[in-house]
Amino acid sequence: MSVHTILGANGNIAKIVSSELAKSGKQVRQFSRTPKKVNPTDELVSGDLLDATAVAEAVKGSAIVFLLAGIQYKSAVWERDWPIIMRNTLDACIAHGSKLVFFDNMYACDPSQVSHLTEETPLNPKSRKGKVRKKILDMLWNEVKSGKISAIVARAPDFYGPDASNSVLDELVIKRMKTGKNAQWLYSRDKKHSFIYIPDAGKATAFLALQEDSWNQTWNLPTDDSYPSVKEIVEIINHQLGTQLKLQVMPAWLVSILGLFMPVMKEIAELRYQLDSNYCFDSSKIEKVYGLKPTTMKEGLSFCLKD
Repeated sequence: MSVHTILGANGNIAKIVSSELAKSGKQVRQFSRTPKKVNPTDELVSGDLLDATAVAEAVKGSAIVFLLAGIQYKSAVWERDWPIIMRNTLDACIAHGSKLVFFDNMYACDPSQVSHLTEETPLNPKSRKGKVRKKILDMLWNEVKSGKISAIVARAPDFYGPDASNSVLDELVIKRMKTGKNAQWLYSRDKKHSFIYIPDAGKATAFLALQEDSWNQTWNLPTDDSYPSVKEIVEIINHQLGTQLKLQVMPAWLVSILGLFMPVMKEIAELRYQLDSNYCFDSSKIEKVYGLKPTTMKEGLSFCLKD
């Protein structure tokens, strides 16, 4: 039984990927500072992704490695840690002959192209976090081009889903409305915005890793192409809950002021372009090649609203 190793265990995507791999008969190894089993047969390995020796030991014997880690949402931390994490992962995979699946976001894409994001959208970031993502993607693709490793980049827009952690849509809209509070959002109520349902993202990431012809490519993961605005999402939730809750939108000036006192708001401000412009993520490639269909926004929200 081949070993598939999760670097960055127990996060939103990692749990779904782990479950899907086990269903396909794969032995799963979980690696993080405090890993927990997702499947009864999971192997647990404790360690730090910043420790090259620990990463190499975790990757040893792995057919496929999944880099699914999330780190503190702070530009300075990303600039310091992400290149080390990627270097450690690449070196370990190369040393042990393992393939790599990297779960990525859209931060490295050209901000002027967010109205239609495909796998071919140029990587031309303007934000600090986006520049970090491009740097580590360049590291990965350089090793692929050299023939030292086979890799997949699985990309997703903002996510949401049952029991989600670190999801802006869940925190500001879904959870608030479930408890009878008005929804909140940033910059604009009317701009289109893509959101991916977490189970779709995790299942498709595992699926891609198990295909023979998916490697050395970027894949946009299955995402509903209805591109609703947050105003429309609030209307859907109100309809499903039978409520008439409102949407409160924080304008740019307020976000800037809050950024002086709340570090997370300051971090969000540099990615304003993703929220005050139409942000449409095109996953037609994976749908055409493999027939993977996304959960509709209405269906996904209904799952999130169940107790």
